[in-house]
Amino acid sequence: MKNLLILTMLFFASCANLAHQTDDIYQTPPKKKIARSSNGVVSAAHPLATNAAIKMLEAGGNAMDAAVAAAFTLSVVEPSMSGIGGRAQIIIYTPTGGVHGIDATTQAPAFYEFDDTAGVEYGYQTIAVPGVVKGLTDGLSEFGSLPLAKVMNPAISYAQNGFRLLPGEAFRQKSVNEVLKEFSGTWQYYLNKDSTAKKAGNWVIQSDLANVLKAISEKGPDVFYRGWIAQAMVRDVRQNGGFLTLESLENYRAEKSHIVAGSYRGFGIKALWLPAYGAITIEALQILEQLPVNLNEKREWARAIYHAVQAAYLDKKEQKNLDDAARFTSTSWAKKRALETLLMNGTVIDGSTTDKKDSIPEIQKDLDGHTSHLTVVDKNGMIVSLTQTIGPTMGSKVATPGLGFLYAQTMGGYLGEVEPNLRVPSHISPVIVFKDDKPLIALGAAGGSRIPSSIVNVISNIIDYKMPLSEALYAPRVHPLEEGINLEVVDGTRWNEDDSTYFSQLGYTVEMGRLPGKFGRIHAVMLDTLTGEWIGCADPDWEGTAESAGWK
Repeated sequence: MKNLLILTMLFFASCANLAHQTDDIYQTPPKKKIARSSNGVVSAAHPLATNAAIKMLEAGGNAMDAAVAAAFTLSVVEPSMSGIGGRAQIIIYTPTGGVHGIDATTQAPAFYEFDDTAGVEYGYQTIAVPGVVKGLTDGLSEFGSLPLAKVMNPAISYAQNGFRLLPGEAFRQKSVNEVLKEFSGTWQYYLNKDSTAKKAGNWVIQSDLANVLKAISEKGPDVFYRGWIAQAMVRDVRQNGGFLTLESLENYRAEKSHIVAGSYRGFGIKALWLPAYGAITIEALQILEQLPVNLNEKREWARAIYHAVQAAYLDKKEQKNLDDAARFTSTSWAKKRALETLLMNGTVIDGSTTDKKDSIPEIQKDLDGHTSHLTVVDKNGMIVSLTQTIGPTMGSKVATPGLGFLYAQTMGGYLGEVEPNLRVPSHISPVIVFKDDKPLIALGAAGGSRIPSSIVNVISNIIDYKMPLSEALYAPRVHPLEEGINLEVVDGTRWNEDDSTYFSQLGYTVEMGRLPGKFGRIHAVMLDTLTGEWIGCADPDWEGTAESAGWK
């Protein structure tokens, strides 16, 4: 614990000292950030993942084929953020079948005891049953059109033949280098022989991971949950004090998600119920709609965003059943929350009046962003918005020797108290926005607790300010902290010292800053209603790209 605290402090100190360097790390040429086509577009967090998806579209595949190809590729090329040892949430739209969802959240093993691991921050005792493999393969079986082997081929190729490590991925792996040394498998795969971190530009080959992916592509998910891969996982985890069992792996299922629905200024919003936070995202938007805001005054907009998201976050711990889903996404509840917000100070409450014990729960706060998101639309209008994660940077920090992938961090208090055989909610929230019952925007985000707030920022920018998708993604964002308002500074635009003084005089504690990725990373697609083309856009704060399909 002490070593981790020191490491965390050193990491954030380095972030502060190297802010300008991280700006450079996450720069992708602007032309790669935006794409448009009537044949399909992809926006994903890594150029190779985006390209893997495009290959599927150009081979005649649909949006699900493309999304699964991108997701498996991210497991290889961006392991610090997500992978096959993690969890996922997927929202799907088909022109003939409407909206569907897949819940592939990690699940606590049957014999897990929370009291035995409370406070454990990484390692074998934080490992739960992975869900990504089942979620992706189930999605492909139900909605895809191409064989699993073809869809997984790009990921297998990058693992087997190698790829160049991007600066951002190298930076993230180095940031937790000392912790990675504690586990032999992780050391083997993610460190050099002299225990130093891999550098940007290094050619990375992952033969063991290639073998695992190839086995899945040939034999399906059963080899992962019942076969030799499952046996290797259980043997390693159990020998090192973890809770994973063959029975828990064999019994794992990707579940069909309950779809939650709401609206924002006449636009329909659909998202996923628990364990995703779609209801909270919808609630925040609906509260925002009820607050009196002068949209010509950006400070008022910022205060409204702050309080709408903060008020919705108060309900995170109260989500339990479908009655709660209906309540929190209702207009009447949004009006109630908005009125409470207004009454606390006559107009809009100030930052000093928040009841700390009811504010953002400690277990729901994230020190830094993580996770990976991708969005795909194909030429027929099928949409897939997919978020996958292993938790904090490099997840549990554990990789089993011989397998080559990291497990997600799930237990130990990271996501709160976990009961055996249950799945714990997280901020993941892929969303589809509708106009006249037809999809207009599909998006999602990475970034821990900033996932819902970043989505609210972007949707408001598009609907309230009529911003193009790219401008909405590039605009500085606002996020509620327990201790005050967090304002993003981008290239000196929008928020400045005068704004800080303004909010301080109203009683807010103000935090202004510029650290790439800190305010969420959005990957989205949007319909150009004039041309009928789809536009894809990748978040400016990451190395992701958007590409269009050239139909063959």
